[in-house]
Amino acid sequence: MAGETMSSEERVWAAIKLEKPDRVPIDILAIGAYTKTTGGTVGDFYSSEDKAWAAIDKMWDYTGGWDMDLASIPASPMASKLVLTMFMGIKMALPGVDLPDDYNLQAIEEEILKPEDYDTIAEIGWQRFMSEDYLFRIMDITPDGLTKALEEQVSGTTKALDVWGRRGVFTIYPAMTCPIHPFFRFSLGRSMLKFTEDLYYSPERVERALKRVTRESIELWINASKASNLKLAFFAEERAGGFFFPPAIFERYWWPYTMEIVDALWSEGIVSWFHLDQCWDKNIPYFKQLPRGSAVLALDGTTDIFAAKEMLRGHLCLHGDVHPTLLSIGKPQDVEAYCKRLIDDVGPDGGFILSSGCEMPTAVTMENWRAMVQTGRNYEFSKK
Repeated sequence: MAGETMSSEERVWAAIKLEKPDRVPIDILAIGAYTKTTGGTVGDFYSSEDKAWAAIDKMWDYTGGWDMDLASIPASPMASKLVLTMFMGIKMALPGVDLPDDYNLQAIEEEILKPEDYDTIAEIGWQRFMSEDYLFRIMDITPDGLTKALEEQVSGTTKALDVWGRRGVFTIYPAMTCPIHPFFRFSLGRSMLKFTEDLYYSPERVERALKRVTRESIELWINASKASNLKLAFFAEERAGGFFFPPAIFERYWWPYTMEIVDALWSEGIVSWFHLDQCWDKNIPYFKQLPRGSAVLALDGTTDIFAAKEMLRGHLCLHGDVHPTLLSIGKPQDVEAYCKRLIDDVGPDGGFILSSGCEMPTAVTMENWRAMVQTGRNYEFSKK
């Protein structure tokens, strides 16, 4: 093991602050991969808290443990479905609950958010719109069932905080209060096609709602941060980048609101964590405009993380990006070699957190999972 002189939390924050930690911090984002990889089914994670925790414990012991956890919160089936549905803002189908045990989690994208809903959201905000109306469009649940599911989720989160806390693992919950970027939220709720039409044919309507939800997101994160003393705000986004939209769309509907979010949170000492799926190669230069150290860019293996490092070296922390394909069908020595390359080329001067590209795939092998973690724990930073 590389010489360790920091706690996991100190190690993660050193990377975020663009300082050089004692070794590269390791983050795990995984749900159904735990139970599938250890001999169960994907559905076991959602249908049985006991099986989920047994699988997590097994992977922890087998790999040697990691520094940061983003999503390992087993809960009851209804609580899990509620949280994922509210997180994504669309219908969700869970393995072992709605789907066969070995299916992957499914997001069912269809046009549920209607054009007139933009006006309602602009007036009352997303949180009220969700709780009073929209949730009951996308989930079959009664008000009493909602209360019970929320209570079960609180119980699951409390246990997760205790388990990970005793292991010294740094977590980003329970303050993950508004985890979808406003642009992405509308794209999911309207569906990709309809939302794209809205951007071109109803721009003012979209912008009024974006402005309201942006202000609301800022307020929610600041309040959550004060309540939890967690100085990280998580935002998922996969559609605003150049893979889907031209620069004119990005510059009008995503970047100004993103800068507003980052600047407002940074003024409170809160770092914005952007989970960026799909290819953002064309957009990476924009992030140089953000204040130094104000954000983390978590990349999924489709964005060129090495080019991003050259562009943002000494400016923002990067996270990723061991590809799901490599973790699933590669060999442990291949995973080890790629992790060493990441540590050598992206991590040696700080500003890097080692993780999978997006979520750990359910097809990951135990040996490859261990190879990633053990390389992070034992491989020393390059001397070059």
